Amino acid sequence: MRSRRSPPPPVYSRGIGEILVSEGVITGKQLEEAFRLGKRQQQELGLTLLSLGYVGQEDLAKALARRLRLEFTNLSAGDVDPEAAGLVDRRVLRRYGMLPLRVDGGRLVVAMRDPTNLHALEDLRMLSGYPITPLVALESDLRRVFGELFGTDDGVAELLEEADTGSPERDRTEVELREDQGSSGAPTVRLVGSILRRAAGDGASDVHLEPRDGDLAVRFRVDGRLREVMSVPPALQSGAVARLKVLAGLDIAERRLPQDGRFSVRLEDRKMDLRVSTLPTTFGEKVVLRLLDNANLYADLRGLGFSRKMIKRYEEIFRRPYGTVLVTGPTGSGKSTTLYATLGEINSSEKNVITIEDPVEYRMRGINQVQVNPRIGLTFPSGLRSILRADPDVVMIGEIRDQETAKTSVEAALTGHLVLATLHTNDAPAAVTRLTDMGVEPFLTASAVDCVIAQRLARRLCERCKRPVEVEEATLEEIGFPLERFAEVKRDFYEAVGCERCGGTGYRGRIGIYEMMVVDEEIRSLIPRGVSADEIAHVAKKAGMIPLKEDGLVKAGHGITTVEEILLTIV
Repeated sequence: MRSRRSPPPPVYSRGIGEILVSEGVITGKQLEEAFRLGKRQQQELGLTLLSLGYVGQEDLAKALARRLRLEFTNLSAGDVDPEAAGLVDRRVLRRYGMLPLRVDGGRLVVAMRDPTNLHALEDLRMLSGYPITPLVALESDLRRVFGELFGTDDGVAELLEEADTGSPERDRTEVELREDQGSSGAPTVRLVGSILRRAAGDGASDVHLEPRDGDLAVRFRVDGRLREVMSVPPALQSGAVARLKVLAGLDIAERRLPQDGRFSVRLEDRKMDLRVSTLPTTFGEKVVLRLLDNANLYADLRGLGFSRKMIKRYEEIFRRPYGTVLVTGPTGSGKSTTLYATLGEINSSEKNVITIEDPVEYRMRGINQVQVNPRIGLTFPSGLRSILRADPDVVMIGEIRDQETAKTSVEAALTGHLVLATLHTNDAPAAVTRLTDMGVEPFLTASAVDCVIAQRLARRLCERCKRPVEVEEATLEEIGFPLERFAEVKRDFYEAVGCERCGGTGYRGRIGIYEMMVVDEEIRSLIPRGVSADEIAHVAKKAGMIPLKEDGLVKAGHGITTVEEILLTIV
């Protein structure tokens, strides 16, 4: 075994913020804002810049590489030499977030998420017998490539193990995704763990296990689109479903009725909550897992896709002591994320914040969250009435579904509470008429509602493979592109290409598309007269409301997404 020590990462003088400014990624003003916010929230500069939406993970990783005078690598499975990857136990590699790529010039080249971890570098040197040359890589790339190389291998060790129920610091329903038992785990246990690891690595929001005639299909929903990732033999079908039902606390003997449950997993330093739903079908029970990554809970409003002007106006509204903010859109459009991010801004020890949800998707510290349970009579109307007797300052309603909830919500806003709620409408102006249709008196709606936000989620272009494209002026006029807003600004249109990193789709991640209608005095005067949503929309546009489609096309003009994606997302 070689005894030469690996040199520690070189000493650096420039900070990441200074590097990002010098490379034009952010401005000096943005850096100052991030410093102030980070100091107030006691948060690292990089995390603050991410939450503000000023940089992406790749921008930070490249700045870190520059700071340490190391190389940055866009990692893919093709970069990995299997012999090099096999020099060190994969459990060690997962724990430290690193992956050996090759032996070059007598040194082991290793992709790492944190090259400043001297303990990891020293352990890797001792275990491999080679001096180390670290490269900087994105943690998401490391997880994805690790999953591609090892995630569904026949020798995958037991990945799901019950957490120590005696520990008061752990959720009683939390299990841990880890590799520590060799290959001694049962096949179905290893299979379920492998699926969950790969789903987390791919950034899936949902996992579908669908029984078919002869096999069990496994599909992931990534960036809002479903894709099949594997097919499970029939011999493992019932075992895999039973394993998930046991983890979620469901009745494994009951296969005729739908069931719902949840459990948590710990993946290295990440905790994820999983919501489980079963549905009896012709060929057996279908299982859908909703992956709720707690790391995404703390997303800042400024990083969701709001424009600067829009976020400033929105903040003026939700900082008020009373009133109603409605967030509308179809299922899966990010409404809950917007509300949780808003609650994160409002939450403080001086305010009593209570939510009523179905289900409680994320558990937030310092907020009282109530789970709807119709079987025992805890519905939205009854729960909301009880909440209003609990001296709340802020009330968040998961969804306004019925007349009683709608009326109580409006009355709560009029009696001195700030109410945040979601509603299912296609655009912002339609929310007002929807409340009228649900039986709320128009004059009450006019007095209570301060702001309506309609939203959608569009896929972001993959930064690695996106390609510039020219779009003809006539085409832009035909689709309603706001040419006047780009009169003196360069238009940067790109097309989706597809690479290994984005799974061949050309997209990676999503961005919010927003339409914000502030209920001003003119709109308030129209609502009691029973005017149509189209008339309200006309007045709102004159007052400065940017329609959903226009906001999306502007983001396409800035190279964030594509025109095709916007036209597909927004009808």
